[in-house]
Amino acid sequence: MVTKRDKGPTRKAAIRLLQQGHDEVGQLLDRLPKRAFITGGLGGGEWSPKDLVGHLESWEEYSLEALDAWEAGHGPEIDKVFRSESTATVNRQAVERKASRSGPEMRRHAEATHRTLIVRLEAMTDQRWRKPGTRRGRKSVGERLGGLLGGPAGPFRHAEAHLKDLEAFVERHGR
Repeated sequence: MVTKRDKGPTRKAAIRLLQQGHDEVGQLLDRLPKRAFITGGLGGGEWSPKDLVGHLESWEEYSLEALDAWEAGHGPEIDKVFRSESTATVNRQAVERKASRSGPEMRRHAEATHRTLIVRLEAMTDQRWRKPGTRRGRKSVGERLGGLLGGPAGPFRHAEAHLKDLEAFVERHGR
């Protein structure tokens, strides 16, 4: 639900969107044999489903770091990164950073990060959700997180942006 006040989903709606996208990705991944999970070619590119999981986790990590930064009264590191790096570069570097993880390790880490994010959002008050991250901020915490975790379909729909490619990959390689 979008409110006039904060131009994005309510906190509860955002949690539902995040969980739904996460669950849909997980259900598709569960249909892949172990070897396919680490096979490149997702979306016609080089990424494997394992890389996609790491990519999605990275944006949840950036969101958690942003929450920590706002609690400490300053802006998040990802804002500084975007002053000098493109989104494509940020995505590539995140996938490279996590490349040494095994498939099961990647899923465990991503699950733990996702659970942590959901718990943090559930514990947040609606009042905090609607206020800017810092005193000098213009956008609400909800709007900022929606941008970090968003996709072409809107705020908090990052996972959804990758579903078509993942579905096609599962059709080719799944059980």
